[in-house]
Amino acid sequence: MRLTDDLTDSRAILAKGWLFLLLGLMAGGALLSLAFTWKVALLLAITVWAFCRWYYFMFYVIEKYVDPSFKFAGLGSFVRYTLARRRRVP
Repeated sequence: MRLTDDLTDSRAILAKGWLFLLLGLMAGGALLSLAFTWKVALLLAITVWAFCRWYYFMFYVIEKYVDPSFKFAGLGSFVRYTLARRRRVP
């Protein structure tokens, strides 16, 4: 498999998802171990929730409700879409 090939193997996709979860849990745990207070834990939880909602907004809400003709391929794609849309709107 070349690096430019799309990931299509369902087992590899699931493994990648679980590895992202593990990475997030480890990073969050490390952060909390450095400075644990309930305030820090709450702020970390709000941060994670807010970024998850932002990701959902970028890739689902925009594509399904704002501009169904545009298909996003990643964060760079969203940035290009936003900049191009800004130029089009008077």
